Amino acid sequence: MLANKVFFSFTEVPDPADHHEYNAWHQLDHRPENLALPAVRWGERWVRSPDCAAAGPAPAPALRDLHYLNMYWFADPVEESLRDWQALAERSYQWGRRIDTRIARRLLMGTFTPVKGYVSPRVRVSADALPFRPNRGIAVTVTRLAEPHGPEAHDLFDWQDRVQIPHLLTRPTVAGVWTFASQSTTLDRAGAGPPGSTTFDEGAAEPGGYRVLLAYLDGDPLEHTAAVDAESGPEHPHPEESLMDGVLRAIQPWQWDWFE
Repeated sequence: MLANKVFFSFTEVPDPADHHEYNAWHQLDHRPENLALPAVRWGERWVRSPDCAAAGPAPAPALRDLHYLNMYWFADPVEESLRDWQALAERSYQWGRRIDTRIARRLLMGTFTPVKGYVSPRVRVSADALPFRPNRGIAVTVTRLAEPHGPEAHDLFDWQDRVQIPHLLTRPTVAGVWTFASQSTTLDRAGAGPPGSTTFDEGAAEPGGYRVLLAYLDGDPLEHTAAVDAESGPEHPHPEESLMDGVLRAIQPWQWDWFE
């Protein structure tokens, strides 16, 4: 498997005037420093541009104001890698290079276990190589499970593996899918750090309470949404609460004008 731990940050930039500064910092400073760490296998980010936000159902209040999704995959040994990565977060703050603490707000961030990767039959790369493959965006669902180890959750995971994801892979817009189960997040009890914190408390864990399904898109995200809307799809067992079901665009360097 590519990694045994990933990090997600669902981020809002409240002031439209700050988006250019945030993107310049993240793409030209923060992400390169993180990718240079031996601890990080790969990292990528996407934008929920206004057209993407308008195309899908409104997220739950916790993620309603989402603008960006940032993701990192950690190398083994993962606990040491996470410590090195969090240490960089603190060092970069001391360098005066964490403008995100001033202009961004984390709606949800935390560590997740990669559950399983899938690729479309037309895609030649492995599931482990899929995150490195160029994409035009992602379709992402975030759900909360009341009983993450109960029988209904088990049946849901079985349905996703046998029915939902194979159906997704038949769509020409979808290159592949990865699923993730939470290890510890800021939505868990006591998981959020203090105001202005550059990281979070990974020890405040309610494992498996949140699931992320991320589909990598070869097609335009709006084409994917239109295709989903045009069909009924397989019936869903529904033992989970939906926090988000939408699409985001891949981010091109220096093309940051979505909110201007």
